[in-house]
Amino acid sequence: MKQVEFFFDVGSPFSHIAWRALPEIAARNGAEIVWRPILIGGIFKATGNSSPATVPAKWDYSSIDLYRWADYYRIPFQMNPHFPINTLPLMRGATAMLLRGPKQLEAYLDAIYPAMFEQPVNLGDVQEIGKVLARAGIDPQALMAEIGTDAVKDKLRTDTDEAVQRGVFGAPTFFVGKDMFWGQDRLMFVERALKG
Repeated sequence: MKQVEFFFDVGSPFSHIAWRALPEIAARNGAEIVWRPILIGGIFKATGNSSPATVPAKWDYSSIDLYRWADYYRIPFQMNPHFPINTLPLMRGATAMLLRGPKQLEAYLDAIYPAMFEQPVNLGDVQEIGKVLARAGIDPQALMAEIGTDAVKDKLRTDTDEAVQRGVFGAPTFFVGKDMFWGQDRLMFVERALKG
């Protein structure tokens, strides 16, 4: 089966756009999504990149562009007023859920992404994360215990390092085979690659 690797961080609003848009593209092309949670802060540090939010003119533009892309894909989007949020616990949570299985990660993202960028809450607050998870039927205490394990910490670190080694410098990033595509605005090229 054809595959598209999706490197993402839930703190990236452009990754949210891709998370909503990619499944339809994958389904249309008979492709499987390979979920690759990474830590965007680690990527930025390793590559010398930085968030668009650190460049005022770029962020002013991005803030408009995000809504354009949401409208283009007809997906819900609302900028989180608490942005930027430290996503280390959230991405460890994503990694822990992925270790349980892809379907478990998908259920986690179905809870976390809307709480980040559709009906935004402060996901920098552990109590708020717990409420979001509980509403989705995910045991917050069990997951919080998992994210503190070496297995989860090491996997997130290793996967982030692997992303850097493969040329990733931001999120979202996609791979179809060896071909890398950066940004939700490259999804048409992802689809073209999947079509072969």
